[in-house]
Amino acid sequence: MSGFSQFSEAPMPLFSADEAEPVTPRAPGAPQPSYIRDHRRRLRERFMVGGAGAMPDYELLELVLFRAIPRKDVKPLARALLDQFGDFNGVLSAPPARLSTVSGVGDAVIAELKIIEAASHRLSRSKVLRRQVLSSWGALVDYCHTTMAHRATEQFRIFYLDTKNTLIADEEQATGTVDHVPVYPREVVKRALELNASALILVHNHPSGDPTPSEADITMTRRVQDAAEIMGITLHDHLIIGKSCELSFRSEGYL
Repeated sequence: MSGFSQFSEAPMPLFSADEAEPVTPRAPGAPQPSYIRDHRRRLRERFMVGGAGAMPDYELLELVLFRAIPRKDVKPLARALLDQFGDFNGVLSAPPARLSTVSGVGDAVIAELKIIEAASHRLSRSKVLRRQVLSSWGALVDYCHTTMAHRATEQFRIFYLDTKNTLIADEEQATGTVDHVPVYPREVVKRALELNASALILVHNHPSGDPTPSEADITMTRRVQDAAEIMGITLHDHLIIGKSCELSFRSEGYL
């Protein structure tokens, strides 16, 4: 089972040696200073040549912020966001209300970040929906990390599979608190029957970052498995998503 593929980041100073001092106030509509214009051009060229893997998180975040803030130095804001939310994915996943508490973040920045987040979710989902799960397991796990690893509250979702183990539906069943989410086995099985699903994969996240299952997680999983088996539905696995890793009930012997 693959883990979540994150952008690699080599140790390096936040500010390049050839960067000028922060921009001074200018009249509205004034052109960008050449050092900002040149810096943006260099970053875009590096991205096009080396891709995201060649860039640390703060530079990738700068590229996103360029569109929202067209005429200012965005390096300090990129650094402030990463200091507040940890990494690139943490920034994208942060709730708008928390983003707005960072100085320099307005509606344009929040909209840009949420657009990128939505696009990443949709792209990840397209790689698993209507695909045979066993042959795209890594993509499935990556999708779970992309959509759930940085959530501040627990979310419980279910992947419904057909007789060929093709993913036919991905649905959120419930959202809870920081350490609990209500799950009703009868509703899980009822929805599986409505979709004519033959198998299930349960997924939920642990906002603490530790994917170790609680006794409540284990008990709930067994109840869902028992209810599903009565109706001839197979529970393939239950994944718990942590910040940077996941736990499979099947692999760990809980199923």
